[in-house]
Amino acid sequence: MPIASARHVPGACANAFRSDPRCEPFDRAEAAWLWTMAALIARREGARYTANKGLVSRPCDPDDVVKCLDGLYRQRRIDLAHARVLRVWGERQMAPSKLVAIERHDHALWTEALERLEWPLRVKGIVV
Repeated sequence: MPIASARHVPGACANAFRSDPRCEPFDRAEAAWLWTMAALIARREGARYTANKGLVSRPCDPDDVVKCLDGLYRQRRIDLAHARVLRVWGERQMAPSKLVAIERHDHALWTEALERLEWPLRVKGIVV
C-alpha cells in the first residue's frame, strides 16, 4: 500500500513535482507507461510498493497512469484492443516494431493509444 502524501490527493499530482525539485516527470507517455507496467508487474510478483523509493522520484503512482488510461477507455477514446496491446508490450518492456510484419498492427494501436494518453498525463504533470 502506498505511503500517504500530497501526491495521493486527487488533482495534487500536477503540482507535486513543482514543489519537490527531486521529483522528475516523464519526458513522454511511453516512458510513463513502461515505468507503470514495471511497477505493476513488481507489485503482482509480491514487491511492496513505496511511493518514490527509487533512484528517481516520480510525480505519481502507477495507479495514476492507469486511471488516465481508464478515463480514455470510459470516454471511448481507446478500446480493449489498445489496452491489450499496451498490456502485452508493456509486460515485455518494449514497443512493438513497425518493421516486423507481425507487429505492425500492434505498433499502430500502441502509437495511437500513447498519443491519446499523452495529454491526460501532461495535464496531471506526469509528463512534461
